[in-house]
Amino acid sequence: MPLQNRVTPFGELVAVPQRGLFMGNRGCLHDDARRLTGRRFTTRAWLICLLSFRGRRRTPMSPGRYTELFFLDEATGLAAGHRPCAECRRADFNRFKGAWLAANGNLLEGAPTPDGRIAVGRLDAVLHAERMALQAAEPATRTVPQVALDALPDGVMVTLDDPREAFLVHGSGLYRWTPGGYASPRLRPRGMTVGVLTPGSTVRAIATGYAPVLHPSAQAG
Repeated sequence: MPLQNRVTPFGELVAVPQRGLFMGNRGCLHDDARRLTGRRFTTRAWLICLLSFRGRRRTPMSPGRYTELFFLDEATGLAAGHRPCAECRRADFNRFKGAWLAANGNLLEGAPTPDGRIAVGRLDAVLHAERMALQAAEPATRTVPQVALDALPDGVMVTLDDPREAFLVHGSGLYRWTPGGYASPRLRPRGMTVGVLTPGSTVRAIATGYAPVLHPSAQAG
């Protein structure tokens, strides 16, 4: 039976057979019986990791270890408020951090270190505040920022008429998210306003040049 550790674009954890392209974590969220506790995070560092790294092997939801989470693709993880891991995805992390700082440096408190570096914890603090603003409500009643669809870059997740359904913005289409892949796209209309699930600072990082990895089904249409 699948564990309840698959992540939706809303940041929820569901039990489905499909694992997707990436793993990640946000701390230990389960008990010794491999069931979720009431916590949905124990750290502000919400990560998107590789499924395999340096031959390391793990048993998902081992007692006292972090809860392995799975994402259909990187766009799903970013929408849920995660970011690339700085260890197993170092090059992607550096690209994300560079784009994020270029677009959002004004949001950080304090000055850079003497060598010009910015502690990633300060980036995580901004992402944490953004996702907490959305996680307080259930999807059916959740309010998300309303933005002109024409202004959004590819790789962002949005909602349309039904706030419980997520769509990927990609090319000329809007692809409905499912745990196993994206459904056939509907034409991306012009002049439409949509709800945006992806945190605002991440949207700006994507617009500045960070291209998230998409599930192959996003190319099928």
